Formats: sequence, C-alpha cells, structure tokens
Amino acid sequence: MVSRSYMSLLEFASGDMLNFPQTPRTLPRVMTVPGIISDVDRGASSNEDFDVPSKIREKIIIVANFLPLHAQKDPESGRWCFSFDEDALLLQLKDGFSSDSDVVYVGSLKVDIDAREQEEISQRLLEEFNCVPTFLPPDLQKKFYHGFCKQYLWTLFHYMLPLCPDHGNRFDQMLWHAYVSANKIFADKVMEVINTEDHYVWVHDYHLMVLPTFLRKRFNRVKLGFFLHSPFPSSEIYRTLPVRDEILKALLNADLIGFHTFDYARHFLSCCSRMLGLEYKSKRGHIGLEYFGRTIYIKILPVGIHMGRLESALNHPSSSIKAKEIAEQFKGKKLIIGADDMDIFKGISLKLLAMEQLLLQNQELRGKLVLVQIINPARSTGKDVQEAKRETYMTTRRINAVFGFPGYEPVILIDCKMPTYEKTAYYALAECCIVNAVRDGMNLVPYKYIVCRQGTAKMDEALGIASASPRASTLVVSEFIGCSPSLSGAIRVNPWDIDAVADALNLAITMPDLEKQLRHEKHFRYISSHDVAYWSCSFLQDLERACKDHYSKRSWGIGFGLSFRILSLSPSFRKLSVDHIVSAYKRTKRRAIFLDYDGTVVSQASIIKTPTPEVISVLNNLCNNPENTVFIVSGRGKNSLGEWFDQCENLGIAAEHGYFIRWSRTSKWETNPIATDFDWKRIAEPVMTSYTETTDGSYIESKESALVWHHQDADPDFGSCQAKELLDHLENVLANEPVVVKRGQHIVEVKPQGVTKGLVAEKVLSTMISNGKPPDFVMCIGDDRSDEDMFESISTTSYSLCLPAAPEIFACTVGQKPSKARYYLDDTVDVVILLQGLATASNTKPRCSSETQVSFQNSA
Repeated sequence: MVSRSYMSLLEFASGDMLNFPQTPRTLPRVMTVPGIISDVDRGASSNEDFDVPSKIREKIIIVANFLPLHAQKDPESGRWCFSFDEDALLLQLKDGFSSDSDVVYVGSLKVDIDAREQEEISQRLLEEFNCVPTFLPPDLQKKFYHGFCKQYLWTLFHYMLPLCPDHGNRFDQMLWHAYVSANKIFADKVMEVINTEDHYVWVHDYHLMVLPTFLRKRFNRVKLGFFLHSPFPSSEIYRTLPVRDEILKALLNADLIGFHTFDYARHFLSCCSRMLGLEYKSKRGHIGLEYFGRTIYIKILPVGIHMGRLESALNHPSSSIKAKEIAEQFKGKKLIIGADDMDIFKGISLKLLAMEQLLLQNQELRGKLVLVQIINPARSTGKDVQEAKRETYMTTRRINAVFGFPGYEPVILIDCKMPTYEKTAYYALAECCIVNAVRDGMNLVPYKYIVCRQGTAKMDEALGIASASPRASTLVVSEFIGCSPSLSGAIRVNPWDIDAVADALNLAITMPDLEKQLRHEKHFRYISSHDVAYWSCSFLQDLERACKDHYSKRSWGIGFGLSFRILSLSPSFRKLSVDHIVSAYKRTKRRAIFLDYDGTVVSQASIIKTPTPEVISVLNNLCNNPENTVFIVSGRGKNSLGEWFDQCENLGIAAEHGYFIRWSRTSKWETNPIATDFDWKRIAEPVMTSYTETTDGSYIESKESALVWHHQDADPDFGSCQAKELLDHLENVLANEPVVVKRGQHIVEVKPQGVTKGLVAEKVLSTMISNGKPPDFVMCIGDDRSDEDMFESISTTSYSLCLPAAPEIFACTVGQKPSKARYYLDDTVDVVILLQGLATASNTKPRCSSETQVSFQNSA
C-alpha cells in the first residue's frame, strides 16, 4: 500500500517539480525521461555537429545548505560586502582537488537578500567567488531549514523520537513538501552552472538528501557524490520516518555515498536491506550496492581538519597574547577544556555532573582543577535548546557554590562567539580535552585540540617552551561521536555513566607524562596525515572510480516523483518484442524452447503455485506442433512438476535443475548418472539443522538430489549474516565431497557437481542434432541466477556444435536487471502473452508423441 504521505508527494510533484528547463549544451548527453533513452557514448563527441575542445577543464560543483561566505551590509552605503569564510569546511576541502579544477559552490547565504537585489548579487557572487546563491523565500526557508531539517530530521538522525508533542516535533506533511521544494530550487541552481555530464557534483549533508533524484532525473550520467555529515540512525529509528523509502531511493541516485564511520554506513545498508530488499557486497575493499543495474559505492572516511588554517591561528599575534593571559589566569591549576554548540545532544550538562562527581570524590583537586566550557552559539531554536541552556547554567552555579571559594571557580562558562585564535590558545594550554556528546556526527574539537597541543614555534616562544620538548595531551571522548573510532589513544566513555566519566577525567589528569606523550604522538600522526585535503581527495578519487562505467551501458529513466531511478544495462540488452520473435518463429522449422517455472510462467508472489489453465493451454498448443521441442526446466521436485503438467502430453520436464529429466508424459524419468553418491547429506543436514534452530524464520527444503536452506522469512540482516556463515561452514565440511555449495536469493543450496540447468539445455540441443533435427530457433526464458547457466549454454552450445547455419537465439530474462540474456520481459504476464503469440503462429498439425518419445529415448 502506498503511504498517504507518498501519495501527497506524488500530487505535489505531479506538476512541474521534475520538469527542468533546457540548458544549452556543447556536448552530447543522454536526457533522462521515462522510457528508453538513446545511448550516447564518448565516441559520439566526434560528431561533426559538435565543437568539442580537446581538453575539458575538470569542474566540481559543491552543493550544500550554506555557501562558505561571510555577508555583511554596510549601514551607510547599503552595499553588501562578501568574503570567504576561511573556517568553512567547504572552502577548505578545495585543497584536495587538482589546481586545474574549477570549483563552483551552490548554496544559500546566511542573510536575507531583498528580491530586488538578488539578480545583481547572484552575478557578483558568481564572478567574484564562483558561488551560486539559492534564494529561498523566507517562509520556505523557515519551513525547510528550521522546520523539517533542524526540528525533525536532525533530531531523528540523532536518535530522538517524537514520542509526544512535548518532546520532539511530529512529522508534518507541509514541512516535508517544503523540504522537497527547497531541494528542487537547489537543483535548479545546479542546472545553471553544469553544462556537461563530465562535471562532478558533490552534495553535502541531510539538508539535501532528495537532491540526487532531481539531478539524476535531468542528467542521466551525472557524476554524483553525497556525503552525510550527521549520524545515520539504526534501522529501528530510521524506519519511523514516514518518508523513509523516498529518502533512501533518492540517496541511491548518487554514485557514491559517504559516511564518517562504519556504524553509520552499516545502519544505512541495513535500512536498504530491510526496506528495499537490497544486499551489499564488498569487492577488493570497496562496498557496493546493486540497484537496477547500477552499483552505488559506500565510502567510509571521517573528515579531517585544515592543518594550515589551525597553525595560522596559533601563530596569530593575538593568540600568543591570549595564551599568556590564560597561563597567568590559571597559574598553578590544571585546565580541562570543552567546546560545544549549545544543543541537547552535546552532553554539556552530563559533563558538568561528571566534573561535580570528580571534585566530590577527590578533595585534593579542589582549587587545582578548572573546567573551561566554551559554548558556541546555538544553530537551532526551540524549547529543548532553552532547557539545555537553563540546566547548564543552573548546574554550573551549584558546582561553583559548593566547591568554589574566593579566587577559584571550578567551572567557567564562556557563552559567546569566540574568535578562532582565542580557542586555539585555550586548546594549547589545556592538559585534557573532553567531548561528552550523547550523539554527534563527527566533532572535530579533539582534532583541533591535538594540533594546538603540538604547538608552533611562535606559540612555544610566547609560552617559554623549548621547541624540542616533548608534547603531551589527553582526550576523554564519548563513544557515540564520529571521531571516536579514529582516536584509538583517547579514553572512551559512555556519557550517561557519570561515575565512569569522572574516573576518566581523573585518569587523564593523573596519567604519567610518558603515556601522555605516546598517546599524543599517535593522535598527531593520524590527524596530520588525514587532514581535510586527504579526505576530499580520497572522496573524489572514489567518485571517479564509481563513475567509470557510466558510458558503457544503456540507461532507462523509470518511476515518478521521488521514486525515479535509472536502470542501467548492457547496450545489447533490450525488451523482447512479440512481433519480432513471432516473425523469427514463423520463418524457422525446428525449434527448442526452454522455460523456467517459478517467476517465469507463474509469479513468485502468487500463493497458488500450480499452473493456470491458460498456461496449460498455451504449452499444449506449443508442444503439439511437431516442429517444437518444449521443456520446463525448474528447481522443483519431479513429483510436483509431473502432477501439475499431467495434461501436457508432449511437454519435456527437467526437475531439480536437471537431475531428473522426462522427455514427455509417457516416458520415464531419467536421472543424472554423474550424481550417485548422496552420503554428503548426512554431513550437510545436521549443519543446516543447527542454523535453522538458531535462525527464526528459516527452514530446510530436502530434495532427492539437493538440500536447500531458506531464510527469506528471517530477519534480513541476521538471515544474510547466517547465510554467509553457513556457506563457509558447508564449504569446509564438504570440501572433499562431490558437491557444490551455492548461495542464491535468500537460500543456501548444496547439490551434486555437474547438475545445472545449462547442462539440460546442452543435452536437449545435442539430442536434437544427433537425431538429424538441428534447431534453427532456440528460446530460453528464466528469472533467477540458475537460469543464467541456460542463457550461457544455449549460446555456446549452438555455436560449438557443427550446424549448417547458426540458429536464431533468444535468451530472455524476466525483469529489467543485469543478465547474460540479451532480452528481457517485464513480468510473467508478458511471458504468457509472448507464448500465446507463438502458439497462435504455430502450425496446428498434431504430433505423434510415441514416435517422438522413442526417438529421444533411443538417442539418450
């Protein structure tokens, strides 16, 4: 059932939301519209209608909610003054790009610009700063950013569920519409500056998670990356989002999706598995999701800091002056530093409670230990923020009242916007840094603290420190922040455990100097080698690799609204036309037809698995033509298939993937002579039973020639994990047995070696040739992995055997997906329609089933 929110979105998007204005092009490209899209590859650029330069300068378009700019209006002249924000990550990441790259920024300004000035400002920003501003109407900006992004999406991604109206904002359809509309405006702005699909687009953060769909809709082969700077919640949390599928599908229109940690990536992959039925694979260290013929790669790398920018701040004259003031102010005391935004997830109050507990348990530290808590301005509003601020001040006053005395305050709050050079001075003098957030996407404060503790020549001179002296630092970090996994020398804590955090702080300040130095050196080596340039360079390299196959496949744009996606398949892969195959059928005389059963002539979703009267009638019409040899080739058992097709006298059946073969209803079942030893079942079955008992929803299917472990009804993640483990287990215990262990869609199967559907096709074709009736028409239709063997076999067998002329071959898969087949049909309905077309065109001359049976049995 389609959700109400999704239906509303379809109505909302049914107009012009996805219809973008044409942009003049200098290069040929593929337009993405529903239906088949013409294939255009790089070779097309040599067409005389296009004037293509020999070398195109690499263009990278960075898209984020805000531009890396400062904006201020002169009160006297009324003229706007703009300058780059040197501390902005988006500006710093340019260091990782080639100097030849043309970097353009798309995003909003942090100030309101009058509508009459917007055109002039846009032109000016593009010319002077390579920035393209997205001017959102004030009401839309409020609903988009302060509404859906900050009050709903951001809190949900930080694991805060809106369980009641007093705690968290409930999902609002209008705010969601505003979010989609804002993303559409960002997409329109990208259209203004992108003029070839060779350009790279890098989208940042949760504000723009549906933007990939708008871009992919307009540019089929756009090189598109997305990086999420916030946590991605576990599937239990994410699944509460009413528009969960729309956002997942939109993200999957990117080529590369980046996360700070494996936990965030794992949660995203789990959501894709549980909600979209997708499985990921790791190949040579790269994680990829197969989605409609495309591979979406997953990047796991935490962002770094700009070393040069931080060292420059340390060398600022004001920083040295401030450092001297701090050193004098806290002379004889140990300094612990914390720097956090004022919001409910930074754990500031928990940090203060830990400090209170530390002073309570260690009286000797009173008067000698100070926590300086820098509070950055809040980036969101609401009663939650106000409550967190009130609690912070109340706790601070209580601690200072209990443990302070004249000339000593154990906790100092600095609640104002602080220049970078002042922060670096505090970092440089603090013996310990604590980041106690209960949930945070990354948090670069520990990185900055380590670099400041390393110091510079000017800072050393100001503080009277010998340049060759060893450096030391200690970190106490929450295990729930993104930077925690990369800081292996830090003391990791559960911020909710007040006693444990207090103990960690005590350990940090009393740790031996040598241990402090070793931990510091380890951290500094990592941070200095994994800076922001390394991060951006690595991401772009992986994006290039993810996009390298863009021009090797044909593409279809399918779906509407935010369900739009690209189907990417081999250039030779196309839908099988009924008229085309009927024409070939009529002009040929000896035909071989192979049909899978489940998912091909009967729908996988159908509860009733027996063939319909319509299927029986069509098969009888085909089988009764003496020029046709028709086989059902299935993994099902011979008893079921024999009973179901009892009315089809001349139909051949291959059961259990070809272990059993029957040429017609009156002939006997033949068994594969290769597989005679089934002692391996006594080894495999107990192993499967063990996994069945520990995996709820799984079961064993016992066939005469095979054992199959099914886990489609088990938990997707756990079932997949157990299937991988079972596969390895069975391969080990059956290493010396004549069997193969294969993993399919929700199954693990053990079957004898040499039993495949491909060998069935090869045997039938060879028999026809040996009987002097070589086929000039071969058709094979199937839907799953086992049918791929047949597709390959009918091609290789037909060309390897001595035939007077190559037959017309039609290998067709059911469903638009990557396959060895050259053709596809959409579903089982299309399969039956095609078979009806062939049956209608078939000669109705009855065949002698007994003569045919004798002929096949003699040849066998």
